[in-house]
Amino acid sequence: MANTPEPAGAHRVVLGKIVSVHGVRGAVKVYSHTDPLDNVLDYAEWSLNRGSEQRTVSVLGGRVQGRVLVVNLKGVDDRNKAEDLVDFEISIASDALPELEDGDFYWHQLEGLQVINQEGQLLGKVDHLLETGSNDVMVVKPCAGSVDQRERLLPYLPGQFVIRVDLEAQVMQVDWDAEF
Repeated sequence: MANTPEPAGAHRVVLGKIVSVHGVRGAVKVYSHTDPLDNVLDYAEWSLNRGSEQRTVSVLGGRVQGRVLVVNLKGVDDRNKAEDLVDFEISIASDALPELEDGDFYWHQLEGLQVINQEGQLLGKVDHLLETGSNDVMVVKPCAGSVDQRERLLPYLPGQFVIRVDLEAQVMQVDWDAEF
């Protein structure tokens, strides 16, 4: 485990969080944001961040246990060392993520996009997304130039509701009437 500062300008993606310890041999419980849960184990090295603290750890292995993962990290071999890692967010460099097919996007790519309807009205910006089971939902918050100051929950349904996503222009066009 090393205390390693991040390179300037590196874009990181948060994949989960260390939430507690497991047992006395240094394993940690991890809440994973990946789907499936154990995809976070595909990355051999994690950056850990908690406030201004940053560390780099190597993953030895892990397993799914209910809604969390139990993970062993190199150099973390007792409960006290594991307790020191609780509440650290787990991130990786965004360029370490696998390439997606055209038309597919990671959630972090959609966050911050301006959302416009077919009439060109600005509805707001994507703040974050929620997984609901039936489909993902975008939380669109008002911003400068928005048609109104309403927060909207909009379905993320490419091809049905989401008409176009332009990452370069930072715009998403949706089929939505601003009066709803």
